[in-house]
Amino acid sequence: MKYLITGHSGFVGKYLIRHILRMEPDAEIAGLDLVPAGQKPAQLQEFQIDLLETEKLNRIVAAFAPDYIVHLASFSSVAYSWRRPLESFRNNTNIFLNLLEAIHKNALPCRLLSIGSSEEYGAVSAAELPLTENLKPRPLSPYAVARVAQENMSWVYSKGFGLDIVCTRSFNHIGCGQDDRFVVSSLARRFAEFKAGKCPEIIVGDTGIVRDFLDVRDVVRAYYLLLKSAAGSGEIFNICSGRQTSIQDIIEIFKEITATAPPLTVDPDLLRPVENRIVTGSNRKLYELTGWQPEIKLEDSLRDIAQWWEKHLSYQ
Repeated sequence: MKYLITGHSGFVGKYLIRHILRMEPDAEIAGLDLVPAGQKPAQLQEFQIDLLETEKLNRIVAAFAPDYIVHLASFSSVAYSWRRPLESFRNNTNIFLNLLEAIHKNALPCRLLSIGSSEEYGAVSAAELPLTENLKPRPLSPYAVARVAQENMSWVYSKGFGLDIVCTRSFNHIGCGQDDRFVVSSLARRFAEFKAGKCPEIIVGDTGIVRDFLDVRDVVRAYYLLLKSAAGSGEIFNICSGRQTSIQDIIEIFKEITATAPPLTVDPDLLRPVENRIVTGSNRKLYELTGWQPEIKLEDSLRDIAQWWEKHLSYQ
């Protein structure tokens, strides 16, 4: 089978490639990204491309003719979307539209997995938790609005042009190698620096925020199952643990893992203009279709991430 992955050199892409090759050692994979992945398996063909380059994207997609496409590429930081809303929105919507057009114009009979975000749900009440796919999105950031637009375009191309598109609303995923722009990786790095005597305190935002965290290895397993599933085109699936965890809970676990108790200082610049305080999802729909369930405990994920950062910093 042939897989095309946009954003393949990013955090999730590297894990997805490894999972596909564990399941299908003979799979052919085309990776599209602005930068190469570095060390790569022999089964991976890399194409360095800005997905805004319409004609170049069209040629690559037509020549490779994938059976499956996973669209991971995006500006994925909510904070960045607040700082650069026009750039974030235009990039995330236009690169996806370009991909849809490449599939449509070449009449490719492939399945596209459109990766969305729990940020699409936006403002929710306690009565609406856990969040299900039937809940109407109420996005609260430029990033989230772009993800809703991506989902809506998936519906248009699915129903209007017959493309086979399955959408996810992926909740907060974590793992070794994640950029420290994201909260769990940032905290893990700060704990490692404090433990090594390289910083006197840990700078935090709002530690009362509650999210649904999931190990990236469980995430890519869900993506693979959805690619292979009998899900109907246009369907939407939460990728989540179903578990509520606050940032303060994460901090307490890191304290235990690292045997440290650093002082915490709140940085107002880390607070978002608008914030939904509690987000947790239901994975029942995904489970009923595929049998998928999270396999990796949060504590094990955090221990792996803490150890990764300690090792990583030791080489700097």
